[in-house]
Amino acid sequence: MGPKDLWIKIIEKISEDLPRAQIITWFKNTTILENSEGTLKVGLPLPFFLGWHQTHYAKKTLEAAKNIDPLITGVEYVVDISLTDGSPLVIDLIKHFPSKETRKLPNRNETRSKDGVVSKILNPSYSLDNFITSPENRLAHAACQNVAKYPGQNYNPLFIYGGVGLGKTHLVQATGSEMIKNDPSRHVVYTTTENFVNEVIQGIRSKNMDFIRKKFRRVDALIIDDIQFVANKERSEEEFFHTFNALFEEGKQLIITSDRPPQELSLLSDRLTSRFESGMLIDVKMPDYETRLAILQDKCQDAQVFINQDVLEFIAFNINHSVRALEGVLKQAIANYELEHTAPTVKSVAKMLKTTQKKEVKMVGFLPNDDQPKGAVTMELLIDSVADYFTVPKSEVMGQSRVRDYTLPRQVIMYLASTKLRMSLSKIGRALGNRNHTTVMHSIGKMKEQIKNDRQLLRDVNAITKEVGIH
Repeated sequence: MGPKDLWIKIIEKISEDLPRAQIITWFKNTTILENSEGTLKVGLPLPFFLGWHQTHYAKKTLEAAKNIDPLITGVEYVVDISLTDGSPLVIDLIKHFPSKETRKLPNRNETRSKDGVVSKILNPSYSLDNFITSPENRLAHAACQNVAKYPGQNYNPLFIYGGVGLGKTHLVQATGSEMIKNDPSRHVVYTTTENFVNEVIQGIRSKNMDFIRKKFRRVDALIIDDIQFVANKERSEEEFFHTFNALFEEGKQLIITSDRPPQELSLLSDRLTSRFESGMLIDVKMPDYETRLAILQDKCQDAQVFINQDVLEFIAFNINHSVRALEGVLKQAIANYELEHTAPTVKSVAKMLKTTQKKEVKMVGFLPNDDQPKGAVTMELLIDSVADYFTVPKSEVMGQSRVRDYTLPRQVIMYLASTKLRMSLSKIGRALGNRNHTTVMHSIGKMKEQIKNDRQLLRDVNAITKEVGIH
């Protein structure tokens, strides 16, 4: 069995326990460089892959390899920046791990059942499995799991409340999807209160309220988002009250969300809020720092992009009021990553937060000495910045080591010193351990070629350029 075939089998084995997004992200352009005396030498395309694989995948890789070939006893990782999309050594993961086909949704935001029941489309990306729980929302998640399994039995109505952007819509839509998954014949309707009110208005105008009543009262489960907006709309509140009663009396599941608990919905009638209070009331709060960080990591895997851990920690630390805002900041960082070919850094994200969030950005622990004035960019500053970016010791970058973890940062320094700082080859060589100008010239030429073919390396170089302040 050749190295590529063996590696495919190993990744297939690992993929049994990992989401496809992780496989595509972290095993892209990896390969077996050597299989000798029971040790697999696995090639990784970029330095930042090294720590991640050693921490998260080394044990899984060894177990999978042993399962395929019992003679394999160890795994060793080596960074080889020549492993790119065009390399004959790497495999096409997209080809070997195609995405599962899903049924295309119609070009509209509603679905209609065979007997005319209309519902807004449930977002397929919302599921109870991909909802990351924390102490603040664990009860809500557990209740939704129970309702999805036993609708209309244990928690009816299920009333979920909390501030804007905390995941209420994710939870209730995921519950609706799970109900349908458990029993495809169920009629589950999801609607917003605004849509419900518009339906009532349309029914009044067309003098056909019976049709509206049938639409919402012959379902197995009704999910209605943001019930607080029915306040001061007497006719709509009246219709919802009777719809609620009709469904409840038939044992149908009701799931309701609001920004406040029932007792604080003072503009709603007492008879309606008392019905809400008769069910399961759950408060959803902002998840803790660790969960916010896990959400960001999960979203990066879904988007199949790598963003430095320091940047994710910085976002999780500063965005502590809304999960929606948390994801929004990440999306903007990913957009810059993809459109501007620049890897996000703490500094670039901090600047973005100051502009978009209109709030004080906490720098403690992330940007030491950031308030100190900076002079002209020097070779010493460039070396320090590149070593910090690749998280390697400065001494190794300056030294004679030929380990790829250190040669790449060294080549990046030479390239930027030449193209951005306009330094001579001999001066660059002296600054980096007295290397001769031929070595420097060769390294710069190699970097120019690599940047043309390696988009991630281009993003890294652009990020360092921005971080240091050279153009």
